[in-house]
Amino acid sequence: MAKPDKTGLKPATAQETAAARTAVRTSTQAAQAGALAARIEALFHTVRRPDREQYTNEEVARACREATGESFSTTYLWQLRTGRRDNPTKRHLEALARFFQVPPAYFFDEQQGTQIARELALLAALRDAGVRSLALRAIELSPEGLDTVNELMDVIARRDTARRRPSP
Repeated sequence: MAKPDKTGLKPATAQETAAARTAVRTSTQAAQAGALAARIEALFHTVRRPDREQYTNEEVARACREATGESFSTTYLWQLRTGRRDNPTKRHLEALARFFQVPPAYFFDEQQGTQIARELALLAALRDAGVRSLALRAIELSPEGLDTVNELMDVIARRDTARRRPSP
């Protein structure tokens, strides 16, 4: 069993790390595209249950039904997540926002929605134990030390990108 790190949290599993990276990509796509389906999907990938698992459509739909007193089926939620339906009621979006603990502006205001998506991506990245460890250590660095770390990370990122490119 993994031991907790300095924050008292257990290190993320490989599956959780992959999920966090997916959440970052999904949140970034949502911020860029502004599409309702992408924003809802980003919430599912980013906001997790206490056991770190994704919420199910059934859990979310049930909570939204209870919050609105209106029909809100798992099929309807799936349609919203996949873009097959893209015109929900304001009350439904407010219920989704309440469930995932984001401001309703996430859905209604492009600028605020983009900012919230970035913040969600950061939270998802911090679930990764390696990222969290780097962030915690960076807090103690001087501005010059942070600049050096950023430069090193840029070099490593370029190297990793070059390795992923197929050879000609």
